[in-house]
Amino acid sequence: MDLFSAEFFSGLMSIILINLVLAGDNALLIGLAAKNLPKKQQKQAIFWGTIGAIIVRIILTIVAVRLLEVDGLLLISGVLLVFIAFKLLISDSKPEVHSKTTTTLLGAMSTIIIADILMGVDNVIAVAGAAEGNILLIIFGLVLSIPIVVWGSTLVIMLIEKFPIIIIIGSGVLTLTAAEMIMKDTYTKAFFADPATSGRFEWILVIVVTYLGLMWKILNSGKKDKNALSKA
Repeated sequence: MDLFSAEFFSGLMSIILINLVLAGDNALLIGLAAKNLPKKQQKQAIFWGTIGAIIVRIILTIVAVRLLEVDGLLLISGVLLVFIAFKLLISDSKPEVHSKTTTTLLGAMSTIIIADILMGVDNVIAVAGAAEGNILLIIFGLVLSIPIVVWGSTLVIMLIEKFPIIIIIGSGVLTLTAAEMIMKDTYTKAFFADPATSGRFEWILVIVVTYLGLMWKILNSGKKDKNALSKA
């Protein structure tokens, strides 16, 4: 992947979109962590907590990229990423965050960093797959996307609520990334030597995940409506 090529920018956009659709909980938790601090310290906690979260996320993603070089792990991670894409589709648009607020600057910063590690596993796997081993792309993508999510969290959530198609697009990007990971694994790549076969596999997987996710959501919303009517 050449620096600043069309492929590089395509990967960069994928990483940013992945972070936007997966990091709603993280963004809200950052706001909660700094909630009880004085206004000046709130900005410091968000800034330094975010810097710490970026550094930790970059390290974890680079480690994940190296781990994905082990035979079989691309396949396992790809299957896991399919589940993450499905989970994204069936989840509510409003993320739920449960966190204890803190009253000290260091406490808020540590909460932000630790929460990002604990809640960012989905992102790490997805970004590692989208980056295809390009460390510079990982750094560029995370440095650009995490501040967008943190400082624009309210806007991001509003956009997702107003335009649910963003979730569908994000899930599609995740599924395509998962398909590429599955096809590149040592144990499966022989089955996808033909570009036509690999192309069909990618789009069939996207269609199946999107269809099942949307049907699940429709069926469950119907059950909720019935329950609400029975309680009324």
